[in-house]
Amino acid sequence: MQAFRRPVYSSLLFRLRESADFERVKTRIESDPRLTLEAKRETTYYKDQSEMMAKFLRILGLSLTIVFSIGAVVGGMITMYASVANRTREIGTLRALGFRRTSILIAFLMESLFLGFLGGMAGLFLASFLQFFTVSTTNFQTFSELAFSFSLDVPITLKAMSFALGMGFVEESSPPSGPQAWRSWMPSEKPET
Repeated sequence: MQAFRRPVYSSLLFRLRESADFERVKTRIESDPRLTLEAKRETTYYKDQSEMMAKFLRILGLSLTIVFSIGAVVGGMITMYASVANRTREIGTLRALGFRRTSILIAFLMESLFLGFLGGMAGLFLASFLQFFTVSTTNFQTFSELAFSFSLDVPITLKAMSFALGMGFVEESSPPSGPQAWRSWMPSEKPET
């Protein structure tokens, strides 16, 4: 402590002979009135130290995901509107063959969901390679290195796929003026043959 010119210790690290004795030692340290200490396992201590940085990274990641997703949905909507506008003859032919408007809308919606599924699978495939990398940054609370890595598991996969399918649904099911805009793209009556 002389080297740092500090009269007190901020933390103390020691190893127990038996890991199972931790609760007993913790109770003894925290119940001693002469000491104002809190006993924690080392993993818990570092988890608490990095909590603020982890929260910041989660918020940053979520914000970037939302911004890029909005851009992807807008791009997808423009593409799907152009696709529908270029397929008016196909829509008219389907209406002439007796298909209802809702059937045609469902067909376009299924196509959009399928494209969302393909996009989600491609995203998961590319994101799976991030498991091989470890990213590190500085924890500005303790000036220590904070390292983390991406792990792809079932809950993340399910959330990503539901998000991709939701984006596919939103980009197709929200025409410029709502569902009534589909009526302007489809002939209202079957042509006489």
